[in-house]
Amino acid sequence: MNDEADERKMTYASPPCFMHELADGAGPSHKEVWPEVRRWRRATRERLITERLAIPAAERARLAGVIAQKLDALIGDPSGRVLGLYWPFRGEPDLRPWLATLHERGATPALPVVIRKAAPLLFRPYRPGDRLERGVWNIPIPAVDKTVSPDIIISPLVGFDASSYRLGYGGGFYDRTIAVLPKRPLLIGIGYALAEVPTIYPQPHDIPMDHIVVAS
Repeated sequence: MNDEADERKMTYASPPCFMHELADGAGPSHKEVWPEVRRWRRATRERLITERLAIPAAERARLAGVIAQKLDALIGDPSGRVLGLYWPFRGEPDLRPWLATLHERGATPALPVVIRKAAPLLFRPYRPGDRLERGVWNIPIPAVDKTVSPDIIISPLVGFDASSYRLGYGGGFYDRTIAVLPKRPLLIGIGYALAEVPTIYPQPHDIPMDHIVVAS
């Protein structure tokens, strides 16, 4: 068995070595600690996704409704704004009913498109009834060849911490996307309250959310 396979089978119940030294700024360099952070994140990600998938479908639907109400209160009138959303995957909150209301209220909903590994996302406009095609990981994406720049990005999270750092799937797509957009959008991470962790051990490439919206 190779090292990577061994790594996948390991669990990390306690913080990786070096991590306790990050807070005081006198610990090892990013290059030294990043492999430990990556292993910890992989194990934590797998645990949180398993817990998320264990939530009954009816309860997930209720939680998504709570999140939608909180988003309305946070965003206010969405008219004239481009909102980057997502197609639900692996137990993520399903905001498609709320997305349908956005178009009715004069907003432009958009869905992310993965072009290739280690590249920023593109956002394509989408409204219910538009033709979709299968993208990476078989996630539906709009079949149009048009892109838009979101004023607000609502991104699902696997985990989050009190400093509004988001733990995603590990591909770094959102961080790369935010870094190259001509204007920084309002960043909102959404998920379930059970996804909170004390810290994700943020690294230089991690970008915090402006808001975290969760339901329990």
